[in-house]
Amino acid sequence: MSYKTILVHVDQSRHVNARIRLAGEIAQAEHAHLIGAALSGISRYVFDNGAINPNDAMITHHLDALRQSAQIALDNFNKITGETRLPSVEARLVDDDAGGGMALQARYADLVVIGQPDPTEALPGLMPDFPEYVLLHSARPVLILPHGGTFHYRFKRPLIAWDESMTATRAVTAALPLLQQAEQTDLIVFNADEAPDAHGQQPGADIALYLARHGVRVTVHQAQNAQDTGTALLATATELGSDLIVMGGYGHARFREILLGGVTRTLLNAMTVPVLMAH
Repeated sequence: MSYKTILVHVDQSRHVNARIRLAGEIAQAEHAHLIGAALSGISRYVFDNGAINPNDAMITHHLDALRQSAQIALDNFNKITGETRLPSVEARLVDDDAGGGMALQARYADLVVIGQPDPTEALPGLMPDFPEYVLLHSARPVLILPHGGTFHYRFKRPLIAWDESMTATRAVTAALPLLQQAEQTDLIVFNADEAPDAHGQQPGADIALYLARHGVRVTVHQAQNAQDTGTALLATATELGSDLIVMGGYGHARFREILLGGVTRTLLNAMTVPVLMAH
């Protein structure tokens, strides 16, 4: 597979330039269409019940200010992408809240690039559960960049967290264009002896063969861990020098309440390298 449409979240955070550049590098390598989406923060449902009059001068003034802020973010997106040789670029201003708007726009993209919220930087309209919401509501693979560090496309040594689940399978498939560019890919299976029927006699062998047929250079590792798997995964990434983690994203979304699996929550809170997740 290849990425033909890449969507990147654009805002006025101090980390957005790195996010735009990495998304642009992927789009350039994949000859893909890059969409920069800035959300005004005005929910698409706000006028549905008629409680707010969009012609009210006070309301109009507030809405214009929100759209102006989004447009400033898009102007920066246009400036950065204008310095590159991207084959196809689109700046899109969307009237919606960040989570709902990105989740909806993501359904028409092959890959979504967003950032981990920085607890030291308060951005209007960006909720702390933004990555979780997009992951659980978009049905698309999401590449999440940590708020700390500098990252570039052509990840040299990705790490796959493999547990033979459907979500992990989707994540591996979605990551193929990135894995095929890597010098070495590691695949880790934790506590395989606890589910021998699922993993078989050689845990990780079947998915490694699948990856090899796609031109991915992969090494399988097995490990036992007494601590929580999320912490063990981060420790493994540090030990191996991984620059990308690929994993299934677990959780259940009900209205605006989000229930996440422990590994997913640990990674979203404490990630040190980019994480590609699929739900």
